Amino acid sequence: MSAPTLQRRLGLTQATALNMIDMVGIGPFVTLPLVMGFMGPNFLLAWLVGAALAAVDGLIWSELGAAYPEAGGSYRFLKLAYGEQKWGRYMSFLYVWQTLIQSPLVLASGAIGFAQYFGYLVPMTEWWQPKAVAGAVVLLLVVLLYRRIEDIGRLGVMLWVAVLGLIGWLIFGGLTHANHSVAIIPEGGFTALPGLLISVAMGQAVVKSIYSYLGYYNVCHLGAEIKNPEKVIPRSIFLSILGIAALYLLMNWSVGTVISWQEVQGWQTSAGDKSQFIVSVFVERLYGPAAATFATAMVLLVAFASLFAVLLGYSRIPYAAAADGEFLPVFGKLHPTKNFPYVSLLILGGVGFVFSLLFRLGEVISAILAMRILVQFVGQAVGLVLLRRRRGTASLPFKMPLYPLPVVLAIIIWLFVFVGIAPAEVTWFGVTFNLYFQAAALGMMALGTGAFLLWSRRLGRWPFAPPVS
Repeated sequence: MSAPTLQRRLGLTQATALNMIDMVGIGPFVTLPLVMGFMGPNFLLAWLVGAALAAVDGLIWSELGAAYPEAGGSYRFLKLAYGEQKWGRYMSFLYVWQTLIQSPLVLASGAIGFAQYFGYLVPMTEWWQPKAVAGAVVLLLVVLLYRRIEDIGRLGVMLWVAVLGLIGWLIFGGLTHANHSVAIIPEGGFTALPGLLISVAMGQAVVKSIYSYLGYYNVCHLGAEIKNPEKVIPRSIFLSILGIAALYLLMNWSVGTVISWQEVQGWQTSAGDKSQFIVSVFVERLYGPAAATFATAMVLLVAFASLFAVLLGYSRIPYAAAADGEFLPVFGKLHPTKNFPYVSLLILGGVGFVFSLLFRLGEVISAILAMRILVQFVGQAVGLVLLRRRRGTASLPFKMPLYPLPVVLAIIIWLFVFVGIAPAEVTWFGVTFNLYFQAAALGMMALGTGAFLLWSRRLGRWPFAPPVS
């Protein structure tokens, strides 16, 4: 009897659907008022900058994903780019190490946001009630994903339809009930644009908006399960980015024409902040409380759909590393009859469950971006340059236009976002202090480096391999 293997059974529709539901989730509904608070009348500009970064970075993912369509996404890309025997092993190990932390953080962020919106339907007065809701969401996700990939593809398309339906309804509401204008061009005209783009407010706003775009690359994590990946992966990435960017801009414009940015900022400085339920308030203002209840339920469905795609994609990363012999072997096990990495799914889901009980939403969002940027996004952009120099471009199924400009732009903007992540004031065990997420990310990299050295020493591999005589 042959060993179970991953099967290529996801086409363009399923791949695009899984990408888009991963991208939407709870993000735009909880970050929309935050971006308004930071940017005031220029809030649409932050969403345009986020879309531009996703598009530029999407070129990098498309070229790598089409050329190397395997399970694991960035794990494989980093290993190939930096050399499979030495630095590539180190970079890919760091990525998997961070995945064991940052992917449960992503899962926790969606679950916490879910619980936040659930509070509109069922008021929760006890501190533990939102945490119980968030934890229950994570456990239900694990149960639903414990099945064959083709069943998941069909379920993903159904959830995708729900995503498009909800956002389409919100856009229609704004188009038919707008009571004031919203400008895309910044106040002061284009002459004010350069200063606005490098402002502290823009940095903080883009951190929130780009969180809502993350996921356009989810298809790369499922590379070994995509049919005709040389064409499907780039197409699904750009269909996802263009589609979601259009939906986000229209949704933000629609909400902004009904609920002004001044009103949102007023909520955020008063008791009983209603901005955390801005979509519910928006629909209630247009159609009444019953419609607002339904809209809130739809937001919860969309959030759940996104988490579904997130946990599906990330569960393949430790599996790919373990299957290569570069990570703990237990992560390389596939279910004997359903052919999916069940150990990886259960462990990431379990850590996500714990994080959903421990952290707050704003802290989780900042930690997610801080931990990803240097190793995954910047490291991967540099890695593409190394791969092109070493292997050439003749065999690439997809080549980005205007190379190397997109790579340079991606690196500059990612570093800008990294620097723009503001510290958070947290209280642990009665002690209040500022948590600097950049320092936390560097600390995790240092711990990962130590773990890599211990693992390599145990295996007798570089940098502890005996010299070749």
